[in-house]
Amino acid sequence: MALRENQVVTGEVRLSYANLFKARAMNEGETPKYGSMILIPKKDKATVARFNAALEFAKQAGKIKFGGKVPANLKTPLRDGDEEYPDDPTFAGMWFFNASNQRRPIVVDRSKSPLTEDDDEIYSGVYGKVVVNLYAYDIKSKGIAAGFEAFQKTRDGERLGGGGIDIDDAFGDEDEI
Repeated sequence: MALRENQVVTGEVRLSYANLFKARAMNEGETPKYGSMILIPKKDKATVARFNAALEFAKQAGKIKFGGKVPANLKTPLRDGDEEYPDDPTFAGMWFFNASNQRRPIVVDRSKSPLTEDDDEIYSGVYGKVVVNLYAYDIKSKGIAAGFEAFQKTRDGERLGGGGIDIDDAFGDEDEI
């Protein structure tokens, strides 16, 4: 099946705030969704070009929702990590966007075998490829959002947001009681 014009398959990206197996609501009363923040290296110009092409398609397709024209103040998903998080090394040299879906995304390993939550292979900091679709919305504001469709793990990475503790550092020697 060929990709639609509003879909993007990324090169290797990194997930942050990975939530691919259990739907969660961002705020009380909101619809629970699956999703992640997706970090794209700025050097990956091919992924950014595909993303921008799909973004432009979504803008044009969204004209119906936007009253016949693309608004000048349209919110778009792709943001600059260096500008928004200048003191966070995780975002240095990265573009990023958030993607979510009410349906659980397809999650597979390098050989395209399904992964489950019990495999403990998907976490914030993992690397892989993502399939997203870009679409227009007109709820409270007008913009383009990214729907999270699928993730293929390519390799492990350092866990983001606290990857555990060193037991020896935390509790010291047995003799220190």
